[in-house]
Amino acid sequence: MQHIDIKEIFGNQELLNNNVTVCGWVRTARDSKNVAFIELNDGTSLKHLQIVIEKDSGIQLEQCLKLGTALKVEGKLVPSANNIVEINASSIEVLGTAPADYPLQKKRHTLEFLRTMPHLRLRTNTFNAVFRVRSVMAAAIHEFFQSKNFVYVNPPLITGSDCEGAGEMFQVTTIGYQDGKYESAEDYYADDFFGKKAGLSVSAQLEGETAALAMGKIYTFGPSFRAENSNTPKHLAEFWHVEPEVAFAELPDVIALAEEMVKFVIGRVLEKCPQEMQFFDKFMENGLIDRLTKLISEDFGTITYTEAIELLKKADVDFQYPVEWGCDLQTEHERYISEKIFNKAVFVTNYPKEIKSFYMKQNADGKTVAAVDLLVPGVGEIIGGSEREADYDKLLEAMKVRNMPLDPYADYLDLRKYGSVPHGGFGLGFERLIMYVTGMANIRDVVLYPRTVNNIR
Repeated sequence: MQHIDIKEIFGNQELLNNNVTVCGWVRTARDSKNVAFIELNDGTSLKHLQIVIEKDSGIQLEQCLKLGTALKVEGKLVPSANNIVEINASSIEVLGTAPADYPLQKKRHTLEFLRTMPHLRLRTNTFNAVFRVRSVMAAAIHEFFQSKNFVYVNPPLITGSDCEGAGEMFQVTTIGYQDGKYESAEDYYADDFFGKKAGLSVSAQLEGETAALAMGKIYTFGPSFRAENSNTPKHLAEFWHVEPEVAFAELPDVIALAEEMVKFVIGRVLEKCPQEMQFFDKFMENGLIDRLTKLISEDFGTITYTEAIELLKKADVDFQYPVEWGCDLQTEHERYISEKIFNKAVFVTNYPKEIKSFYMKQNADGKTVAAVDLLVPGVGEIIGGSEREADYDKLLEAMKVRNMPLDPYADYLDLRKYGSVPHGGFGLGFERLIMYVTGMANIRDVVLYPRTVNNIR
């Protein structure tokens, strides 16, 4: 049906004093003696459009004023002192009714309550704003990489190898439960769809390296899956992953690319989503806009893991997790580094090889690898990357030390035989960046249907 987006109603002065048609859902409604008012929203704008209904217009109000009802409204668009513009309705068609027990009534609901109804929560101002910002951020990521001659590739979601080497993968099978049918795991997998064990990808990096070592610069942007039993505010079992890979690049090049990308994406949001960002600044995190503006206006810091450990050990803080060289940095450590030591975004480099993945370039000291994490105030790590190990023998030895099976990684090893070059990349958890930009405290509130431990619908 023909209608005008409410966002266009607010932005097009030429529509004033003309008849227009809009569609949307009733967000609020109030009735008085001679006139009724409806706040209508179609999802294109954070701001609602006021509909004014004269009681003598002949419009039947009984269904129109119920919250959640879908309407098609025709009328004259006129200036309004309080609402910029409003529509004096001449006719209203009810497209879909909502009963009296519609869950989203006028009172302000908690985010925890709204998580129980993911199919409806997007109709609230908070989630309406979150997902418009998410859309702008996704477009900005593509815009950034496309402007730098990166090729967008689509890696497989089903894989026979574990990129991280940690075994936290969801199994893919067509067999399902078979009580007593198979004598061994080998027999079971041989009878399955692929004839071998398969799982959902935890990362597109390995396939991304394959593409980068042919096309120079590539990026992937799609879902990844982690069967990690973590019920924290920043972990999901299914999340969206941005993973560029660059040939002829060393660790400093990876760091520079990550900083430029983050600043570009945040800048686009501040430019294109002013109303949404003002909403988040007011209701989610006071000072959010100033924090983001500060972040993109100054250089990110850089510190080695070893230097960071020494500063953490000297800190007058009783950390929950003890700090010693060789430990994996916890969120409390990451936030102290970014918030207290630097008070800005900071890259931590050159981690102990034992706590990082097998594919990272081994440094000359024999103890560390050319890894990097980007830490930001308020969240902690949002990017993890490295220069990749380009030497066949060193990569093979790292895999053997971890007792990794070599067959699933035969193609990956082959890349080091045929024209190997220095190369690197990083992975950005898209939802974590959205949390940082919007001030949302729980990752479940920036994804459409969160997949977490014991939670799927």
